[in-house]
Amino acid sequence: MSTRLSLGYSPCPNDTFIFHALTHGLLPEAGAVEFDVVLDDVEAMNRAVAAGLLDVAKISYHAYGYVANDYVLLRSGGALGRGVGPLVVAAAPGLDLEGKRVAVPGGRTTAKLLLELWRPAGLELTELRYDAIMPAVARGEVDAGLIIHESRFTYASHGLHALVDLGAWWESEVGGVVPLGAIAARRSLGADVHAHLAKVIRASLERAWCEPGASADYVAANAQELAPDVRAKHIGLYVNEYSRDVGEEGEGAVRRLLGLAHAKGLFPAPPEPLFAAG
Repeated sequence: MSTRLSLGYSPCPNDTFIFHALTHGLLPEAGAVEFDVVLDDVEAMNRAVAAGLLDVAKISYHAYGYVANDYVLLRSGGALGRGVGPLVVAAAPGLDLEGKRVAVPGGRTTAKLLLELWRPAGLELTELRYDAIMPAVARGEVDAGLIIHESRFTYASHGLHALVDLGAWWESEVGGVVPLGAIAARRSLGADVHAHLAKVIRASLERAWCEPGASADYVAANAQELAPDVRAKHIGLYVNEYSRDVGEEGEGAVRRLLGLAHAKGLFPAPPEPLFAAG
């Protein structure tokens, strides 16, 4: 008997690259598990999981703290690393952010949490979809924007300047890799399904690495940024060994992030296990 699970992830190149083989029937090891795929931006995934609408999804580590009682983290498929953090950009170089209106890509994105950990007061935050932020800054509708994903490669073409690299701040002040996004699965699916999901997501990533051209059309069809070199840079930066397995270093970074958010009173301490075996 086959098992059907709802699976959500973003249309960004790193996610479509990782999940292409799994969701296109290219993995015999997937067995009897089939997926109903939902593509939307990360904050939409955060909201869908908070509402209990998805069995498995790529969400922000920030958002995970609010759903940890019902979801467990998988060790494969996430986004962590160095040099991957969100940037604060503005049209005016050297802009003083005190009291300024800053667009953020969603209330439960890790980017927003990092911004609040870096500068806990003195900013007026407004939420926009991530791909609407740079145009809003360029038009002067907001003073600055917090950008994620492929925007870090293209902000200069919008006439914008980087003011703050929150990933660099995290690496230097907190230490370790920057934890951005995770694969979360319903705890109720059970340990066997969790282990199988981690295995097939890892296999899908490894196949993408071995045959990068196989996913190219799928990646291009869903990407916000159409330039092939930007898509390649995006994948090269956000898909790495921590995507294959978070490892001890990645898990430590996740626990630090969740611990800091818990200390701010955002959510209770997540229950154990935090990560499923597999």
